[in-house]
Amino acid sequence: MEGVSEIEQGWTKDQLEERIRAKYEGEGLNPDTFMTGLLWSKPINYWDYVNLDALLSLQVPRTVFPDENVFIMYHQINELLFKMILWEMSQIAEHTGINIAFFKSRIGRIARYFDMLESSFSIMQDGMDMDQYVRFRHTLAPASGFQSYQYRIIELRFTDMVNLIDARYRKDYDDTWTLQECFEKIYWQAAGVNHQTGQKSYMLEDFETRYLPKFFKNAEQYKERNLYATYRQLAATDAIDEELRETMRHLDRTVNIKWVMAHYRAAQHYLNQGKEKAEATGGSEWEKYMHPKYQKRIFFPELWSEEERANWGQDV
Repeated sequence: MEGVSEIEQGWTKDQLEERIRAKYEGEGLNPDTFMTGLLWSKPINYWDYVNLDALLSLQVPRTVFPDENVFIMYHQINELLFKMILWEMSQIAEHTGINIAFFKSRIGRIARYFDMLESSFSIMQDGMDMDQYVRFRHTLAPASGFQSYQYRIIELRFTDMVNLIDARYRKDYDDTWTLQECFEKIYWQAAGVNHQTGQKSYMLEDFETRYLPKFFKNAEQYKERNLYATYRQLAATDAIDEELRETMRHLDRTVNIKWVMAHYRAAQHYLNQGKEKAEATGGSEWEKYMHPKYQKRIFFPELWSEEERANWGQDV
């Protein structure tokens, strides 16, 4: 019975000890060493289990404004959710003999995480004092949410590289492009390159210096194991049910339209303020970079009609 220990299902203490001994002996270890260790181990408590003291010490504001704490904690929560998403993606990629049932359950988890991310942006848009934000944001330059390396890895694990290429160059893409060529044309370059001079911003240079090798590694590792590739492999051998297809469409739209637009509107709320448009802290042309109608970024293009792809992001 799920959620009930074996001893509650009728195992005796002797049977339980026998199984414990068999577990450690099967791993070539001495069970007496581990059982003796139980004599000296401390009981676990909640605050130690979740490392609460360490977690609550990670907020280090750079200014005197109280609402900077809201800004910091909100982004830290996002990064924890990104880690959860990456964990689910790793399980899919590494699962031996993956089947539709397992794939569907993990896609459902990822979709729920992104639903939470999308719905949470009211914390950013309505949860900070405008005067405080416009002051403390100047201390953040040149940092930018653009530099979330976990989110960039999520994108690389979602879909084929061609679907992450800047819309202006996507039609020219072919499989002979090297990873270096792909990353020179990947869509997020639009946020960090001066297209008149071709010069990269400090924000982008710093980001790539730190993380580009990790991006190359993930792009290579997930070339045949990303979510879209796995879906196509399963669809080639099994009947894909409509529920899974709709979950993937929901996920695609949530990530690439709804969540992006929630971020876009929050940025618009604080940066424009009904006045002359302001730059993002990283110096990016954030409106053209963020709005989905420009990039038409779609993770699972085969799940959408030609008309839906053409009109991507136009209805928001």
